[in-house]
Amino acid sequence: MEKTTPGQVTADERLRFVDVLSDDGTRIRAWTNDPDGTIEGPTVLLCNGLGTSPWAWPALLDPDCGVRVVSWNHRGTGGSSRPVDASRVGITEFVEDGLSVMDHFGVDRAVLMGWSMGVNTMFELALRHPERVSGLFAVCGVPGNTFATMLGPFHLPHWVARLTTVNLSRAMRLGGRALTPIASRLPVGRRAVAVLGHTGFMLKQADPDLSARAIKALLEVPMEWYFHLALTTSEHARVSLSAITVPAFFVAGSHDVLAGARDMASAAARMKEATYVELRASHFVQMEHPDVVHQLLVEFLETTVGG
Repeated sequence: MEKTTPGQVTADERLRFVDVLSDDGTRIRAWTNDPDGTIEGPTVLLCNGLGTSPWAWPALLDPDCGVRVVSWNHRGTGGSSRPVDASRVGITEFVEDGLSVMDHFGVDRAVLMGWSMGVNTMFELALRHPERVSGLFAVCGVPGNTFATMLGPFHLPHWVARLTTVNLSRAMRLGGRALTPIASRLPVGRRAVAVLGHTGFMLKQADPDLSARAIKALLEVPMEWYFHLALTTSEHARVSLSAITVPAFFVAGSHDVLAGARDMASAAARMKEATYVELRASHFVQMEHPDVVHQLLVEFLETTVGG
């Protein structure tokens, strides 16, 4: 549980959740870090990591962060409904959901920030609806064909990485019903987070309490559904970067096994106006170095939309 001192605002009080209907009628649980409309600063649409929650962004839960964020929980996760057609859970549908969230909050055009598979979503949105996008801030993610870039630190050929990770996801989907009751009941607290911080998959967390909450929320997603989402999004091909004309900023983790840093660097190099920064971090860089990532975001916003 998050610890607070008398008079301190809790993370829950820094958020407002609201239900939004997407184009196909699916009910999406949207959220903002500006519940009372007091944040003075630019608005960013956050395309979050697959199945993840606001708790994965400690810097954005600071009432003085200076950035108004609007975002949503993916279909079938975090209070969002599953679509009637279970196949409608790919990047195309996530783009529709993101636009519905922007429309609900009255955002005509904004910088998009993506994490992990959310980077696929924001690049696809920028490609299809360039009039809604003023910049792209990518955190540990690539603009398509994500599964081929996984296991980056092992320097595997892309086809081997994709074959390995897709088949692993298929196995996890098949075994998901049996594994979900176990995963959802795992005790996740500061001690568990500390252990994970020594595995290499995740490094030391800046806010163990919020990290524990973020991990717990992810483990509450039925595993068969999570890997159904993963396999559907794995079909998203690489976006043509020559068609992207807005400024972009890439923040990579040197130890990231879910979105290879070398592929992020390559994507940045192929764009006309892009900056690449690599931090000593895992896939969870914004949880390990929240202040650094947030400062990079603020600086990018200042140069892109005038702060």
